[in-house]
Amino acid sequence: MTFPRPVFHVLSLACLALSIVVTRAAEPAPKPAAPLVPTVITSTQMEMWSTDTETRSVFEQNVVVTGSNLRITCDKLDVTATRLDDPKNKTATIGTLEKFKTLVATGNVHIVQGDREVTCGRAEVFPAEDRVVLTEKPVVIDNSGPYVATGTRIVLLRGERRLFGDNIKLQGPPIRDLGFDKSKPVQAPAPLPRTTP
Repeated sequence: MTFPRPVFHVLSLACLALSIVVTRAAEPAPKPAAPLVPTVITSTQMEMWSTDTETRSVFEQNVVVTGSNLRITCDKLDVTATRLDDPKNKTATIGTLEKFKTLVATGNVHIVQGDREVTCGRAEVFPAEDRVVLTEKPVVIDNSGPYVATGTRIVLLRGERRLFGDNIKLQGPPIRDLGFDKSKPVQAPAPLPRTTP
């Protein structure tokens, strides 16, 4: 059976498209990201107030924050969140939160996220920027290394496994001795060839 040329081209394109779909279906599906869980903050005391655009909350004593692959404990937590731009909701005492803008933890701060563990006196978390700034004697332990970093200021970037800052001291795994073996006799090196000017 012979098809006219235009029909033949259409059938060829249809076969090509079908082969692409079948090939794509045979490829493994990308691994789904871990589901996001709500952020929960508990403390002994809390005060909250709102403006038309933001809601600010201050948590004190026994502060614990849990969320997606995150746990923070500290003495005090100051949270600023943006409010939904809802004209009906502007008069509400506590507005509907849209997203966290900043979380500033102070006093005995301890953060666990993935295989990283942090202790410091102050941690500023910027969720929209995927950035955490640590000050007041920060110590970062990366248990995948193991590596320990200290400094006057340490910045962590989420998802990049990146750390930088000021006056950093990094302690890593040992490196084998690159010196000489004291039990072996020392051999004199071969003389260098002389060159005449």
